Parts: sequence; structure tokens; C-alpha cells
Amino acid sequence: MQKTTEIENIRHSFAHLLAASVQKCYPKAQLGIGPVIENGFYYDFGNLQITDEELPRIEKEMRAIASQDLPFKKELWPSSKAAAHFKKEKQPYKVELIKDLKTQKVGMVYTGNAFLDLCRGGHVKNTKELPLEGFALNKVAGAYWRGDEKNPMLTRVYGLAFLTKKELEEHIRQEEEAQKRDHRKLGKDLGLFTIIDEIGPGLPLFYPKGAVLRRTVENYIIEEQEKRGYVPIWIPHITKGKLYKISGHLDKFDAMYPPMKLKGEDDYYVKPMNCPHFMMLYKTLLHSYRDLPLRYTATTTNYRYEKSGELSGLTRVRALTQDDCHVFCAPEDIESEIRLMLDMIQKVYEDFGFHDFWVRISLRDPKKRQQYIGFPKNWNIAENALRTVIQNTGMKWAEALGEAAFYGPKLDFMMKDVLGREWQLSTIQLDFNLPERFELEYTNSEGKKARPVVIHRAILGSTERFLAILIEHYAGAFPLWLAPEQVWILPISDKFLAFAKKIREELLQKDRNLRVIVREENETLGKKIREGQIQKIPYLVIVGEKEEQQGTISVRDRQKGDLGQTTLEAFSNMVAEQIQRRQ
Repeated sequence: MQKTTEIENIRHSFAHLLAASVQKCYPKAQLGIGPVIENGFYYDFGNLQITDEELPRIEKEMRAIASQDLPFKKELWPSSKAAAHFKKEKQPYKVELIKDLKTQKVGMVYTGNAFLDLCRGGHVKNTKELPLEGFALNKVAGAYWRGDEKNPMLTRVYGLAFLTKKELEEHIRQEEEAQKRDHRKLGKDLGLFTIIDEIGPGLPLFYPKGAVLRRTVENYIIEEQEKRGYVPIWIPHITKGKLYKISGHLDKFDAMYPPMKLKGEDDYYVKPMNCPHFMMLYKTLLHSYRDLPLRYTATTTNYRYEKSGELSGLTRVRALTQDDCHVFCAPEDIESEIRLMLDMIQKVYEDFGFHDFWVRISLRDPKKRQQYIGFPKNWNIAENALRTVIQNTGMKWAEALGEAAFYGPKLDFMMKDVLGREWQLSTIQLDFNLPERFELEYTNSEGKKARPVVIHRAILGSTERFLAILIEHYAGAFPLWLAPEQVWILPISDKFLAFAKKIREELLQKDRNLRVIVREENETLGKKIREGQIQKIPYLVIVGEKEEQQGTISVRDRQKGDLGQTTLEAFSNMVAEQIQRRQ
């Protein structure tokens, strides 16, 4: 904990130096906010138009200020005095911040005697303590003031800060690798998906290869679910507002699109969540304890109004598809049902090549009870049940206050990719409250009415986000079983095109699901091979005169290179075995 506090103070101190330097280089710049973030810091500026090319000048000035051994000194000022100061300095964003704080006094921090900023604190004592060898400015971006697209667009300058030069260099190396793996770039280069302005931000469209990848992932999940007794349902994409009034979403969920108002009809909403539909479908039928647990599942798309400044490729979208599942069970079945889910999650992660993960037990914040629905007694039961189940598994876990859904606590699965970045994937939510609000019932073994418990579960989380993680984890070089195009057949010339098509048909006779493409373009073999490497095709099958005469094929492996000649039978068996093993 001490090291975390130390590096946060260092990063926050660098943010002050950044603001001081920008003001010196660009005196008319207006100061916004400058918080600490993971791996560094940033500062937002109004009335400033700069590009990355100007960062060296600002960084040089920061180093010059730091070399003066200036102390950081905090004072408490009356809010009115601080507001008057920033009004005089023509800093409207600071004045706004002070007004919104609604406190009698605010923190004002001096860097030496020349620069004064609004701040609650958290700095080194003197600029000489800053590890200048572990710091660098790295990019400029646009950002709406306070994250609201209705506000002015400011210029955000980002910086990196670490305790040592080695840590900085390692992070920069990782960032360069991350850029190579960026799913937005690879999505374009590999022809997987696109986002079109005329359709709207956060609404991705998938090309054939991306659609095949998407279908492969979703069909795999469906197959694994059905092995475990989950049954499919289907639900519509719009619903009356009264449904979300019952569930609490209208009061507690802030990413819903406005209602569709039709003359003489109820308000309708595009669905941001599936839970209420599942509840109503359950409620339409009579249920006995013999019917439970009832495992309903649907792969379906939701629509959420995410702020445009927060949208990013497939990781943050407005149309997100969930492999959603709701299990209706008796309280005594909670542990066994969650264990069934944990078994599936571990199997899925293993098959997709995700090996480093831990479980976050996401709990309510007891200081913010107004954010949640239901009775404290039910919350206590649900939270303790999740603790018990996960502690008995031997998995790595930690608790997090304030991360629960508004209707119940949950288990969030946090996975590290090959670059060490952490992502939230699967979630399991234990819910005593929505069954209460929807008045769900079943007849127990004593013939009496009882309330079921609902366990919400998604393995992928959202298909779009999962695909983004998958693309970056493999840098687009998917395992054979996932590759949208698994085999390219490359005839040396048009003379051998008929033989190439014959090879394709014979491969498909052995496995109709194999994804095989004959490249018929009138191009050189070398160009076709290079294109196959760029497109990260697992296997290139080359056919020419020698192969036609001998009834063989020449195979090139994406990783191992040229494998030489082999029989079609041997190649087909090798490919089938790899697909069966999810390789």
C-alpha cells in the first residue's frame, strides 16, 4: 500500500508540473482537471489547440521546473476567495468546480511560488523527489469537459510516470505491442468489422469473416450450455416502460434510451437488459419444485446509451449482444447451480486460451443504500452465499465494495491477456430481489407457494467485447478452430485451378464445416502466400504440376512455415484433430 501511495503522489505531482508548463508555454490555456490514472496522469485544457509534436516542448519545460527543487505547499482557502482568484485569472473551469464542491473551504496547492492550483492534495514534498527518468508525456487527445458531450471539447494531455526508467521502458514496449494488437486496426486489416458514421457510433457491423468468427464463438457457447441442461428462449427487443418500472431499471439504470412515444399507446423502450423479460416468461407458467432448477438462456442484443466519448471499437458499444442466462431455483440449489456455472466458465476459458484469471466478489456499498433495491436481509444472504461458494473452489478471489448490480451481488471474472492487461469477462449475479418485485412463485414439496431465487449469468459478457479481447489476445492469429478462414488453397497458375477446386471438395467431403477458400486470382504464388501471411491464415495448401501428378498437396503452416508434401488424407486428419482439441 505504501508503494501505491508513493507512486500516486508522484503522478499527481507531475500533473501539476504539466499544468504549470502548459500555462507557461501557452498563457491563454484554461485549466480543467488533472487526475492520476493507471500508469500516469493527464490534464485537461480549454482554449488550447496542440498536437503530439508539441509534447517535447512541454516536457522540456516540466523538467526545467522540476530541476528548481520547488516545494509543494497546500493551503485551505475560503471557497469564495479561491473562486475570486480563478475568476481574476480567467479560469472558468476552476470556478465551476469550486461552485459544484459546495464546501466552505477548498485546497489550494502551490508549486514553488509561481503556480497555484485547486487541489485536495497528494503530492511529493519537493520536485527534487520526482523520478524524472521514469516520466514522459505520451499523447494528446480530445475530451469533453467532465465527460459530457454537451460540454465543450477540451484538449487532454497524457503522461506516463513510474519509479524507474526500466519500468517506463517496459510499459512503452507493452504499449507498442498493444498498438500492434489493437482490435480496431486488426478488425480493419483482417476485414472483420467496421463502424459507419451514417449508421452511428457504437453500432458495429460485421463483414463475412467477422460474422463467421462471431457465429463460431456464440455457437460454441450454445453447445456448451445445452450439454449442461440450459434451454433456449427468445425475447423481443422493445418493451413497454411499465416492465422496467417493475424491475427498477427506470429508477436505477441511467443508460436507457428515451422512450418511443406513440399516440394512444404506452411508452416503449429498446431493451437495455434482458432480466425482466426472463422474469415475465417464467411468470406465465405454473411451476413446481420438480421443474426447478429452470435454466433459461438467450443470445440477444441490448441497446444502451453510452456517452460518445466513452465508445471504443468493440470494447464499449451501444449495441451489445449477451449470452444471457437466468436460472430459477430453490434456495438450497444455489451452490450446486453456481458450481455448474463455474465448471462451464473454466472450460470456456481453457478452450479460448485464457489461463490467468481471478474472481471479484462484487458487493453493495453499505454507505449508499439508496442505489440498491430490496431488503438488507436478502442482500446479506446473497453476499454470504457467494462468499461461501467461491471460497470453497480454491480460486483466487477478492472482495470489492460498491461493484454490485443494483438488484444483487455478483461474481465478476477478471482475466489477464498476454500483455498483462486485465479485463472483466464472465459474471454471475445472485438475485433475491427481482423475484420479489415480479412476484415469482413455485409450489414446494409441501404444496405451499415459495419464492424462487434467480441467478443471472453471462460467460462472454458481451459478444462484441469478448471478440475485441480475443482479437487482441491472439493479435488476429486465431487458433485453427476459431479462424474465420482456416485453409487457403493456392494454385500455382490457372492451369491447376480445377485441381485446387477438386482438393477443396474432397476436404469438405471429410468435414463440411471446414472453412476452405480457393484463391482464384490471377496473381503470382508469392503474392498469394504473402497475402495469406498478412491475413494470418492457419494453413496454405499449394498445388501445381508435381502435386497433381503425385496426388499430393504442399502445406505451409502459419507458425512453422513450409511442411512439405503430404497426402490429402493425412492433412485432413491433422486438421480435424486440431479442431477437435480446440487448437
